[in-house]
Amino acid sequence: MMALCLKQVFNKDKTFRPRKKFEPGTQRFELYKKAQASLKSGLDLKTVVQLPPGESINDWIAVHVVDFFNRINLIYGTMSEYCTEKSCPIMSGGLKYEYRWQDDSKYKKPTKLSAPQYMCMLMDWIEMLINNEDIFPTRIGVPFPKQFQQVCTKILTRLFRVFVHVYIHHFDSIINMGAEAHVNTCYKHFYYFIREFSLVDHRELEPL
Repeated sequence: MMALCLKQVFNKDKTFRPRKKFEPGTQRFELYKKAQASLKSGLDLKTVVQLPPGESINDWIAVHVVDFFNRINLIYGTMSEYCTEKSCPIMSGGLKYEYRWQDDSKYKKPTKLSAPQYMCMLMDWIEMLINNEDIFPTRIGVPFPKQFQQVCTKILTRLFRVFVHVYIHHFDSIINMGAEAHVNTCYKHFYYFIREFSLVDHRELEPL
């Protein structure tokens, strides 16, 4: 059922799709394969997220940030038709939490947006960052910038808000599509990863 949902997303809306791939033969591609193999091996997710011996923590974080971006992008894509300007005029996580958008270009002050607007701004913003060689370098020998983990914290914090919105406002749709197990596994993987490396402030986690 999930595969069918994803196929419909690809056909229906090209906005939501995996946009970043790892180049075969690179160290990061090997790390990605290692992470995927661990996931499929049935290991406990708390163990899967741990840094493999001898590997660079920034490379490990980069691989997961890109992978989570692709996965969460698809999850939102599967139920984006249920998340509309009318159903979700405010990007929120229940009555207590409202998320406003801010960036360095168009929205310089925190701005109230609908959930679909927020999601589009978010995915475009993340895509711009992970394709920026100055922030996510892919060439051998090119170091990560000093603010790399800070940037990743901001990306992962905002991706967590997608889970908050989806779980609180659209979980019925996820159940109806038969995607509940897939979303839950992705969320657990994401949660254990950000906790393992203290990448998201615990106050951000309160809604879930």
